Amino acid sequence: MNTLTFDIESSHGKRQHAMTIRQLIVAGWTGRDVEAMEAHIRELEELGVKRPPYTPVFYRVAAQRLGSAPEIQVSGSASSGEAEFLLVHDADDIFVGIASDHTDREAETYGITVSKQMCEKPCSPTLWPLAEVEGHWDKLMLRSYATIDGERTLYQEGPVTAMRSPLDLLERFASHGGTFDEGSAMLCGTLPAIGGIRPAERFEIELEDPVLRRTLRHSYSVAALPIAG
Repeated sequence: MNTLTFDIESSHGKRQHAMTIRQLIVAGWTGRDVEAMEAHIRELEELGVKRPPYTPVFYRVAAQRLGSAPEIQVSGSASSGEAEFLLVHDADDIFVGIASDHTDREAETYGITVSKQMCEKPCSPTLWPLAEVEGHWDKLMLRSYATIDGERTLYQEGPVTAMRSPLDLLERFASHGGTFDEGSAMLCGTLPAIGGIRPAERFEIELEDPVLRRTLRHSYSVAALPIAG
């Protein structure tokens, strides 16, 4: 289990709320646009990652991996982040946030589940009620920036329509025997990287709601630990 305190931002204002995460799921290959999803599969194949047996795929990761720390530590320099919208089920509500599926790319070539488990999953300290954005869900934008060799660059950008909707993903998760009950959190897929997947010393993620004029943000630095053997 993993107890996190989030700021809940809603039409009623802001409040702090502690949530206990018992189950963390990373949904992969969630694209609505088959061509865009195929592009992401191909860029991973170039790194030696095998195609999934079906899409979307739901990987399980330790609940303790989710958090809002400003820095993560990784083994070596072969990992990178991905901006993904996050779903969290608490009590009778589902909330949406922004998270990074930080992944070890070398480990990914021989075991995707292992590669997901190796890295923390940084997330925004603020969540929105899903009910407040469902009516204009397709207007939301995902974005990320990577700082590489001291230079900040746009790394990903596009609408959430690139991925399957929250309801669609939860229904597909259930069809594979999953239960998104209280204490569950799910990272829900990503966009192709502009210029290709590559490591960075700092990563920034955003989920923008242009209708309600608000943005969820989180940033974190990446400390690469030496590999002795």
